[in-house]
Amino acid sequence: MRNSINKLLVAALICLLPQIQAVASSHREAPLISADPLADNTDLYVFRSPCDTNNIVIIANYIPFEHPAGGPNWFNFGQNIRYEIHIKNKTTTTGDDITYRFTFTQVNQDTTTFFNIRLGKQNVMDKYTCERSMDGGVTWTTIMTNGVVPPANIGPRSIQSGVGLGATAGYDSLMLAAVATATTGEKLFAGPVDDPFFVDLGGAFDVGGFRAAGRDGLAKFNCHSIVLEIPISTLQKTGLTIAGATSILDPNFVIGVWASASRPAMTTLSSTGGQPATSGAWVQVSRLGMPLTNEVIIPIGSKDRWNGANPYTDDAAYEPFFENPELALYMDTTAFAAAVPGLAPLRIQAYSLGAFDFLNGQPGLFPVKGTAGTTGTALDTLIFGNFLLPNNHSPRAVDLLPIFYTGVPNLNPYQLATGKAAGNPLSPGKPFINNFLPTFCDMIRLNMAVPVTPRTDPNFSSLGLISAAVLGLTNTAYNTTTTLQFIPNMDGFPNGRRLEDDVTTIELQAVSGAVLAAIGLWYDDYTVGGSPVTTKLTNVLGFNAGVTHNDTTFKACFPYVQDPWPGFTGTEYTGPTSLQTAGIATLPLSTPSFAMNAYPNPFSSQVTFRYKLDDDATISIQVMDITGRLVNTADLGNKSSGDYTYQMNTATLIPGNYFAILLVNNQRVQSIKVVKTQ
Repeated sequence: MRNSINKLLVAALICLLPQIQAVASSHREAPLISADPLADNTDLYVFRSPCDTNNIVIIANYIPFEHPAGGPNWFNFGQNIRYEIHIKNKTTTTGDDITYRFTFTQVNQDTTTFFNIRLGKQNVMDKYTCERSMDGGVTWTTIMTNGVVPPANIGPRSIQSGVGLGATAGYDSLMLAAVATATTGEKLFAGPVDDPFFVDLGGAFDVGGFRAAGRDGLAKFNCHSIVLEIPISTLQKTGLTIAGATSILDPNFVIGVWASASRPAMTTLSSTGGQPATSGAWVQVSRLGMPLTNEVIIPIGSKDRWNGANPYTDDAAYEPFFENPELALYMDTTAFAAAVPGLAPLRIQAYSLGAFDFLNGQPGLFPVKGTAGTTGTALDTLIFGNFLLPNNHSPRAVDLLPIFYTGVPNLNPYQLATGKAAGNPLSPGKPFINNFLPTFCDMIRLNMAVPVTPRTDPNFSSLGLISAAVLGLTNTAYNTTTTLQFIPNMDGFPNGRRLEDDVTTIELQAVSGAVLAAIGLWYDDYTVGGSPVTTKLTNVLGFNAGVTHNDTTFKACFPYVQDPWPGFTGTEYTGPTSLQTAGIATLPLSTPSFAMNAYPNPFSSQVTFRYKLDDDATISIQVMDITGRLVNTADLGNKSSGDYTYQMNTATLIPGNYFAILLVNNQRVQSIKVVKTQ
């Protein structure tokens, strides 16, 4: 009977496939907000500062797909919009505990020209006011007035020359000059930046066609960032500094963060070209907590309603979408997996430990509900009620729901399988995460007590907690004891979100059951007493969404996001361009022109580079790690026109992500591709 039903579902999928949403964090993710880009939340990041570990960094991004050359009217923060960052640090209150509000005004300094910048004047010049509420929005204090917003990075004549602003030190000097300190001590920045999100939009749009050599659909697009660096003592619920934390998982240091944009309810257009008049109550039109929630969890018919909902009071209505996520159907071979081959490595546990089925509509861990083994654990209904095991047909309530809605407590079964009795995920394991803040709403939760993983640490990984779990299970520095230790990347997504975190890959792996495996609910090919590192687990951990790093670097310190891409460099166009032609990365050059691609060789510890030359050139290849450190190079000599391949031995490299740089005639021309060693 089940097979017959599945055949009908597969047939129905042909009609449903066009409705699969793109995985683009929160860029144009809902029908209504896609028509209002100035109010569109694109991303939210929350992490402990690597430069001053006494502080927390919050980055709220807005305005998707800003083309660097998109003049003559470049994007600006909108007037008559409230951009807000909401912070929760208590469970005893019913709404925000801290809120930051940014509002913007605009001035045309020279209305006689059609240029945006000319002779030291800007059209349009933005300024901002920042207000802060420490009592849930009852009272507000203005902590910054006339904050400076840098202009769009139009090009060198507009920015650096005397014809423009005369910023001879370059655009970065304008960005750093806009960094301000609030009267209450927070660092502030608001302005255009490189869009730090990265994803293979083309593959994702094409019915989940994730590919190993994906193209970053956001490469060389800009967005607008609001960046705050806030002392931990301001965010901690009783004003403690980090020195007051009792451990690296102190539950009193957990915060939840979400961002929003609101507009007045009524807008009246002018018939004479004047600014629209607004009136009425403020209405929330966009919000963002955890990345990808409104893209791949909430179905299209509910997306606009979700954007306007109050997460503290309304998010319970969306719980079923986490308990049986649509995305899981495309990883289920009894459902639609055959139609989405790009997700083939991701297969959810249907017979974990010979007893537990986590496919949609199945019982999951429900059979253990009320048993003696759950006493004192997070599954104990006398302590936590029925939230995690609501019924016998909501299998992902036990893992995906707490990740998005409550955070994860340092209790069984949510400890690493390290130290657990074989085949018993309910037994004690190695403490691993505690960002439990049970407010039952979508937020990014961060335990501020967790130390920072230095970006230069050889174990630093864009896979966040997934990487930390792998180290905790397999590395002898961590898997020989059940004592609490700091494991690199415990400060990564979904315990907060760093700019480097590959949230698309992490969330796809999580939907496929990686979190369940980490706590001892191994994949179906595991046998008790054998190694949990099975073929299916290896497939899941080896999967990535095709684009694993941003297309440029990040700043080491505040404001962390990178300068916006220029619309013009004075010599050649540098904006968004197609980098994929017949499997070869094509780059816009004058003379010589060439194309290049780099991809891991699945059969050896090598990276294969393929490049094409249309003219004679001297070629070399450099490989750098994410910090910019040169780790390997090869001089390939003078080449005539033609197609070439070159294999670079990477056996000596620390496994991780690297930038491949092609140099032609000793000129470093472009960062080509991010590749991963085997």
